[in-house]
Amino acid sequence: MTNKNEPAEGVSLVYQCKLNLSTRTVDYLAGLLRSHLKAIRSPWRSLSAGRIAVLVLAMLRHDQRLRDLAGGNDVPESTLRRWRDEMINLLAARAPRLGRALRKITRQGREVVLIDGT
Repeated sequence: MTNKNEPAEGVSLVYQCKLNLSTRTVDYLAGLLRSHLKAIRSPWRSLSAGRIAVLVLAMLRHDQRLRDLAGGNDVPESTLRRWRDEMINLLAARAPRLGRALRKITRQGREVVLIDGT
């Protein structure tokens, strides 16, 4: 018996899942992407910034397989991977650095434990 990740009889199956997202979250990510696209003077994307944001959130929140999302949205798997990495970099650039975050927590009188897996 072989295990193949191909649809039975060549018929594609697209499934949906409920993804609880606030409009504010999607708008924030879409806005980040729009600003980035304007800065790099990218002429267009095959999907709107809002749709890209939802797809990236589905990948990150539910560990959705790229192949599943790609097939259901008519986007190449490599494009989804690039969008995911791009959005992670945009979010990371806006995140506070570790030193600043630790100083803020210390000023508030709270304690922090850092566990380094190396």
